[in-house]
Amino acid sequence: MKNLVKTECKNTGIELSDYQAEQFESYYNLLLDWNEKINLTRITEKSEVALKHFADSLTLLNYYDIPQGAKLIDVGTGAGFPGIPLKIARPDIELTLLDSLNKRLIFLDEVCARLDIDANLVHSRAEDGGRNPKLRENFDLVVSRAVAGLNVLSEYCLPFVKVGGAFTPMKGPDAESEISEAESAIKLLGGKLSAVNSFTLGSAGGRTIVVIDKVRSTPQKYPRHGSKIKSKPL
Repeated sequence: MKNLVKTECKNTGIELSDYQAEQFESYYNLLLDWNEKINLTRITEKSEVALKHFADSLTLLNYYDIPQGAKLIDVGTGAGFPGIPLKIARPDIELTLLDSLNKRLIFLDEVCARLDIDANLVHSRAEDGGRNPKLRENFDLVVSRAVAGLNVLSEYCLPFVKVGGAFTPMKGPDAESEISEAESAIKLLGGKLSAVNSFTLGSAGGRTIVVIDKVRSTPQKYPRHGSKIKSKPL
């Protein structure tokens, strides 16, 4: 895994140190071990994890200049992507990992301990976290690789971003239709579409990283209850 992840990241323009590659190898071993106990990922083959989880997570560094010491939250982090890979590559980041399933957070706690990285672990649904005064509009950057449509994802994520910060959803190749459907929601929630970056991630195919700047505070009525977000997207 050490050589694989260094090669895949180098192919995307990201250089890893030997120590960082070792951290990714430890992460991979823990992922395999825990995946037998709880469902973390369908992708388990070494070369595929190196490309589709590790290198894919780090592509954000090519398209968004994360400020030194930035407060970053990964919403719906699951197995820790992209938050933990970003923390490995950028140890200066102040990382928060939010997920609704406590079993995943127990896994992530072990990952952080084994990799000797610091992260704040938050057990919460995204909509509850977005209304929590300790989390709301408290982050320089919000990241997510969740599969929800961008209009839905924006309501979950933009409330976490402080004015002047950004939300950078990581999407697949067909993001243009999602973006057009989400334009009014993004504006309503205090965001402004800043950039749409499309690229090919080797054999994994097309990827899109969207940059949404937070230009105004999110109205207090958002995020709504999760059932309303899903049944009546903005």
